[in-house]
Amino acid sequence: MSGANRIAGAGRLTPAKTARFTFDGKSYTALQGDTVASALLANGVHLVGRSFKYHRPRGILSAGAEEPNALIDVARDSARKQPNVRATVQEVFDGAIVSSQNRWPSLAFDVNGVNNLLSPFFAAGFYYKTFMWPKNAWHKLYEPFIRRSAGLGVAPKEADPDHYSSRYAHCDVLVVGAGIAGLSAALAAAATGASVVLCDEQPEVGGALHYDSGVTIDGTPGYDWAQATAARLAAMPNVKLMTRTTAFGYYNHNFVGLAERVTDHLADPDRTQPRERLWQVRAKRVIIANGAIERHMVFANNDRPGIMLASAARTYLNHFGVAVGAKVGVFTAHDSAYEAAFDLKRAGVAIAAIVDCRDRPGEAVLAEARKLGIEVLTGHSVTNTAGKLRVSSMTVARNGSNAGRRINIDALLVSAGWTPSIHLFSQSRGKVKFDAEHQRFLPGTYAQESVSVGACNGTDALQATIDEAIAAGEDMARAAGATAGGKVTVNAQSTFEWTGGMIGAGEGAGPDTTVKAFIDFQHDVCAKDIRLAVREGMHSIEHIKRFTTNGMASDQGKLSNMHGLAIAADALGKEIPKVGLTTFRAPYTPVTFGTLINHSRGKLFDPARKTPIHPWAEAHGAEFEDVGNWKRAWFFPKAGETMHQAVDRECKTVRNVAGVFDASTLGKIEVVGPDAAEFLNLIYTNAWDSLKPGRCRYGIMLREDGFVYDDGVVGRLAEDRFHVTTTTGGAPRVLHHMEDYLQTEFPHLKVWLTSATEQWAVIAVQGPKAREIIAPLVEGIDISNEAFPHMSVAEGKICGVPTRLFRMSFTGELGFEINVPADYGQAIWEAVWARAEPMGACAYGTETMHVLRAEKGYIIVGQDTDGTVTPDDASLNWAVSKKKSDFVGIRGLKRPDLVKDGRKQLVGLVTKDPKTVLEEGAQIVADPNEPKPMTMLGHVTSSYWSENCGRSIAFALVAGGRARTGQTLYVPMPDKTIAVEVTDMVFFDKEGGRIHG
Repeated sequence: MSGANRIAGAGRLTPAKTARFTFDGKSYTALQGDTVASALLANGVHLVGRSFKYHRPRGILSAGAEEPNALIDVARDSARKQPNVRATVQEVFDGAIVSSQNRWPSLAFDVNGVNNLLSPFFAAGFYYKTFMWPKNAWHKLYEPFIRRSAGLGVAPKEADPDHYSSRYAHCDVLVVGAGIAGLSAALAAAATGASVVLCDEQPEVGGALHYDSGVTIDGTPGYDWAQATAARLAAMPNVKLMTRTTAFGYYNHNFVGLAERVTDHLADPDRTQPRERLWQVRAKRVIIANGAIERHMVFANNDRPGIMLASAARTYLNHFGVAVGAKVGVFTAHDSAYEAAFDLKRAGVAIAAIVDCRDRPGEAVLAEARKLGIEVLTGHSVTNTAGKLRVSSMTVARNGSNAGRRINIDALLVSAGWTPSIHLFSQSRGKVKFDAEHQRFLPGTYAQESVSVGACNGTDALQATIDEAIAAGEDMARAAGATAGGKVTVNAQSTFEWTGGMIGAGEGAGPDTTVKAFIDFQHDVCAKDIRLAVREGMHSIEHIKRFTTNGMASDQGKLSNMHGLAIAADALGKEIPKVGLTTFRAPYTPVTFGTLINHSRGKLFDPARKTPIHPWAEAHGAEFEDVGNWKRAWFFPKAGETMHQAVDRECKTVRNVAGVFDASTLGKIEVVGPDAAEFLNLIYTNAWDSLKPGRCRYGIMLREDGFVYDDGVVGRLAEDRFHVTTTTGGAPRVLHHMEDYLQTEFPHLKVWLTSATEQWAVIAVQGPKAREIIAPLVEGIDISNEAFPHMSVAEGKICGVPTRLFRMSFTGELGFEINVPADYGQAIWEAVWARAEPMGACAYGTETMHVLRAEKGYIIVGQDTDGTVTPDDASLNWAVSKKKSDFVGIRGLKRPDLVKDGRKQLVGLVTKDPKTVLEEGAQIVADPNEPKPMTMLGHVTSSYWSENCGRSIAFALVAGGRARTGQTLYVPMPDKTIAVEVTDMVFFDKEGGRIHG
């Protein structure tokens, strides 16, 4: 056997299978299947950590994910280490290096334990008062110290050598939790033929059956039934059973995030396997069966090592074969703790006494206690405990009495009852209801297609839980579309029916402000802290939470929330629902960064997207810049050229001859269907039903508030098909914007949206010789000025390849944009280049594109707009239909503040010194001599040197900008103040004739 506290014949682990691990440098033996917590207890180790604020000794409190104390550092080697792992869920593997945290120089002697003596100075909210004085001392005096003190574990310094992965899954029914309720629901759903995913955070299914020895199901012990049922489900082709998998977040549209621990429990994991895997599951229906969490009792010094939840002690005995002590006391307000005492007593452990604060516990458990010879003190409470690094005694007194009796113990089991785990239900945006009879919150109004069953739904009786789960499984499967027959029946019996429970502080946590009766073990929040928060004026539970930090630790208040709420309600003299309930947020339990990031690390952290023409540009010496995720050719320098010289040359060449530009990164969306024009009418400010097939139109897209969201050219290919272009960086959000409105606001429209950005390579040929360059290559399209005027689109071929040819320009020159299937992009580019180069044309990049568009007064959404610009502010009012009665943003445009005088408007700027180029983002003032703080009129949005204009040019957002045309304003810079004149936004070819060739 491994460990002196193993009980021969107890538990479900195999004694012959052992594993070695170290804890704080000392070597221990465990059994395969042990958690670190059970292995330490088996070896007599109860002290495992120190609390965050007071650095008090802390032991193992639970046996599951709710553990607040036993946070450890687990390592395989110097590179593979992870802090803040819960010892109660980390399985032991051979060679594991386990360390305690938040102590120095050792766990038994922690210098920072002096904080416990100084605790009167660290009362709740002390930081709000202390760190406000002296004024402006936060950054210099307090912040460095607090940052050094903050946190529990130490973050790894080496790069994580493991890899992580991600999978998507769809199913008819997702069942969260594989206890009695979850297994029953999964059986019923699977019997209908529905596709079922069943997940559970533990290594084996069974839930409470890990510890509950008094349950018989279909004539077999409950745990054995659970394993047989799991095997039955795993063999079914329509079921996916996932253990070691936590459902950590419930999001919109029945989208649930699962974190699967793949290799964390293995001594020698296969390095081709991920360490953890993120599952993103979309379920038609969700059944929540994640049980309930046992509450601790709140009394003086209830945090000593050796004090733990009764269900935890029962788990360590019945599943792991470990006795948590030799002489055990029990303090409870619920019948379930009696069963822990009975199991330990039958295993040969001495039970010092069961202390029950109730006057009338269940008669069945009292009778069994008498039969086993266990002393039961009803109407009594534990008022204090003693012991330094482990509990050594408890003080017991009759309720209302000051006289206490000291009882020697080496472990104390506590239970204040059970709190339904409504975390996922709350995350789904469901509204909870308060069960006043049992003092608990339960699922109330559902916001999504889900249902809660079993203990998390407040169903206490065993057979009632099973019946409820079976009915839910069948109903949800049918609702998801399953049609096969099949009826499941499961019959169960339990030795005792549980009663009782309490929330809040008992006799051992009275009004004495010196008593440390802990509610939140990790953050050292006591009952007195909650009462202090109320005295300080906090009347909302959310304010109390932040003032005391109750429930803000890594366990997210799984044990502390209800106690804190009840104490606050008592102090306020209000009913519990009137005080409120804190928000349950994802994740349910901590999830590693690796799991969330999965493949998105290293080179894939921000994946670089390359156009089909990228290799050609690279081979021809292009410098690249990042635009969104895309690598775009920035400029094409010749030998000896600087960037500015190359851009100047490219700008002159495009205006005088022609240029070829890779525009493949433009967002492209197919809008198809009989209602496509009507849909675009609602999404854009322009009118689209009047646009004829074969023609294009520039469109402005607004947010609901009336501000410019995106822009682009839209071509109508047929009555029911539009080719929509967007800005490079805006393509994903524009598609999402369209889908959002199509699905939520305009679901009646028959329209299909398809992202086509990657399907089309786009080659822009711009300049006086553009038509001459492409004419011999184009087949089936007459590209003469008369047949194919500006803002036209046609389908045909180029070099024998299908093309969508647009006559459009972002330079103000005669221009064409050749769309071809991406696989042919480079080949067509090379064919065009073979025509263009001999004529003296150039390849140009994004910097030249920016200069050329600015010369013509064309804006870039996101650069010349900042989320507060309306079409009128950008001088684009001509693109807003005056005839349409509705489109996204129309009501926003009518708001008084969006039509008032003095709004910032986009204007042109020229510097008094033509050679001075303004800095983008520079502020603009009217009076450079105005005392500080100066009145800022706006800022420069775009600024360039224009070789074609022979001077610098700029755009700016300026308050009342258009009315200031001709005025002199000033741009103050660190070394000088630059005088500028407000102009219109067109600096080149003001008449606009060049665009028509």
